Amino acid sequence: MSDRVELLSESRPIRALVVDDHPLFCDALTLTLQSISDFEEIRSAGTLEKALEITAQGEAPDLVILDLNLPDVHGLDGLVRMRNAAPRAAILIASSMADNRMISHALKAGANGFVPKHSQRSVFRRAFEAVGRGEPFVPDGYIDPREPESGAGPDDALARLATLTNQQARILSLICEGKLNKQIAYDLTIAETTVKAHVTAIMRKLGVHSRTQAVLIAQEANFNRVLPSEGAAP
Repeated sequence: MSDRVELLSESRPIRALVVDDHPLFCDALTLTLQSISDFEEIRSAGTLEKALEITAQGEAPDLVILDLNLPDVHGLDGLVRMRNAAPRAAILIASSMADNRMISHALKAGANGFVPKHSQRSVFRRAFEAVGRGEPFVPDGYIDPREPESGAGPDDALARLATLTNQQARILSLICEGKLNKQIAYDLTIAETTVKAHVTAIMRKLGVHSRTQAVLIAQEANFNRVLPSEGAAP
């Protein structure tokens, strides 16, 4: 079909992998992909582990569309692991967390493009065409937060992180590892409700509205370098 694009300008079959835990979104995205290019195969996975299993079997996908928040991983860790598993694949992030800082960090972590999750089909097509040409894709209105006029930098992030208690710092460290509240409660031997209260306080102190944004703040400030030692008092 003349109006379809060829990934990386190669006239060969293309394999795609959609990684998202919402079946309806996977189905809709599969239909979108089928409408914009001829794919040899489009597979889906509801968890990162399943996606990595698929990637390890046979030939790796040429295109991966990845949600950042999955049942077994949150934030950029899933992207980094997928990039390591499929180093030659074009990876598009499809996420509802589409703020400038998130997009910037995703691109730096190995994504080829970023599409707000509920974008129109035409946006996914433009993203696919861009990465097919080897160009990064960002949504309309994106402003690189690394620009001087865009706001605070690592020093401000460190100042906000310094307001956390030792226990909150430990919890943020575990969040950065992709752990869920239940896992954090088990690791720290505290109630899950206590973890939830700490997470709320962490996000308030950091001035963010999601766990993913909190992780980005921590990464921006090289948080692991300023974590309290294991022997520190709570």
